[in-house]
Amino acid sequence: MTRRKHGRSAGQRDHGPKGGPRLYGLHAVAAALKNPRRKITQLWLTEAGQKALTALPGTAEAIARVPTTMLTGGDLARLLPEGAVHQGAALATEPLPEPALEEICEAKAADGQRRVIIVLDQVSDPRNVGAILRSAAAFNALGLVTTERHAAPVTGVLAKAASGALETVPLVTVTNLARALDDLADFAFWRVGLDGQGTTDLADAVPGQDIALVLGAEGAGLRRLTREKCDLIARLPISDKVESLNVSAAAAVALYELRRPR
Repeated sequence: MTRRKHGRSAGQRDHGPKGGPRLYGLHAVAAALKNPRRKITQLWLTEAGQKALTALPGTAEAIARVPTTMLTGGDLARLLPEGAVHQGAALATEPLPEPALEEICEAKAADGQRRVIIVLDQVSDPRNVGAILRSAAAFNALGLVTTERHAAPVTGVLAKAASGALETVPLVTVTNLARALDDLADFAFWRVGLDGQGTTDLADAVPGQDIALVLGAEGAGLRRLTREKCDLIARLPISDKVESLNVSAAAAVALYELRRPR
């Protein structure tokens, strides 16, 4: 079968352009320092940040391998977006090499259970995407697929919310989500859209095979074509005290349900 390639060109995946994101926060910085795929160009620390960072396992050796500048908290804050909670640590890095969709589709589940891939349909809030990455890491999802347009860019805000998961969960960017969903079906992933208007609870609707969990944008939900590409639309059985769950909260609950032993 001929596979369509998604995301950036192979050259861009292997070596991203300079001027990548500035990451900040102890857990995001520590995870990046310990990731052998990360190319870090500069590390900035305050005295308190250096003490806290070196106390985390495996980071002292990593710090010694990168250019490091000591700054005051105020000077560090001026290098970052307004309001960034840097905890005394930040770094400049090139973008991570990005895998192709086919690579994560062919990966094996770390825990031997069924495989799960998360698909985001134009989810644009970086904090939500970061939180979803964190849940994906917690529940051993194979990766996260997002769109090239109308989606959250990889920034320090996203990395901080992911709390290190940006370094461990493969993130794939596709130009055509409908085509990517077709390819997921080719790899035998059952495409489950999550929507409050679904007629079946997720726990009752999902077969025992590999799952592509499809989540829609905040407010707008799944687009029409995305819904049509799903094999089923399921819901989470929440009470009538709230209208809906935040997309990152819904992702966490759904991932827990999908990982439960059957």
